[in-house]
Amino acid sequence: MTYDLIIFDYDGVVADSEVLNSTVMAEQLTALGLPTSLDDVLAAYTGKRWRDNRPVVEAALGRPCPEDFHTTWFATCRARARRQLKPVPGMVDFVGRRTERRCIASSSGPDWIGVGLDLFGLTDHFDGAVFTGLNVERGKPHPDIFIHAARQMDVDPARVLVIEDSEAGVIAGVAAGMTVVGLTAGGHVRDGHAQRLVARGAHHVADSYAAVSAFMDR
Repeated sequence: MTYDLIIFDYDGVVADSEVLNSTVMAEQLTALGLPTSLDDVLAAYTGKRWRDNRPVVEAALGRPCPEDFHTTWFATCRARARRQLKPVPGMVDFVGRRTERRCIASSSGPDWIGVGLDLFGLTDHFDGAVFTGLNVERGKPHPDIFIHAARQMDVDPARVLVIEDSEAGVIAGVAAGMTVVGLTAGGHVRDGHAQRLVARGAHHVADSYAAVSAFMDR
């Protein structure tokens, strides 16, 4: 099958950023009095918007989070990005080789996505085709962001390939009626990750962008 559009998630799919993001979140939660490890964040919060994670955090914390929690998270991540943020291995070459139309549909905000695209020299590759959790009422695991992206790109969801690394993202892509590849090429991937993506409905799991290409060209 050929695809008319590739929808990329961002964190863990374009940018190898899940460890950076999650480390900062774990540090901030621990400082608030909620001891949290990197693996805790990876297991509970990845792939979702902060406004959807916030009630879960506050329930565990037993009180409201500071209003500047997310802005402090972003500022810290941005400060560390110059030294720590890299693209997921193979992603830049993949984008350069593929001829399909492409866009990003991510739970992250446009400012954070812009940091990585600028660093990686990919801004022009996704110019005008970045959709975020700000564009929809419901975030992942609801399918809204993917349906919104397909409509904006004027593509039938059945002709879309989604590349996702999180369980929430896989659930959303499947619910949108799209073909979903679970990518396990990021530095945050732990034992059992591929099996969890399959359990959430991923049509294929790829451990590299070369494997994504092989699936698309089969």
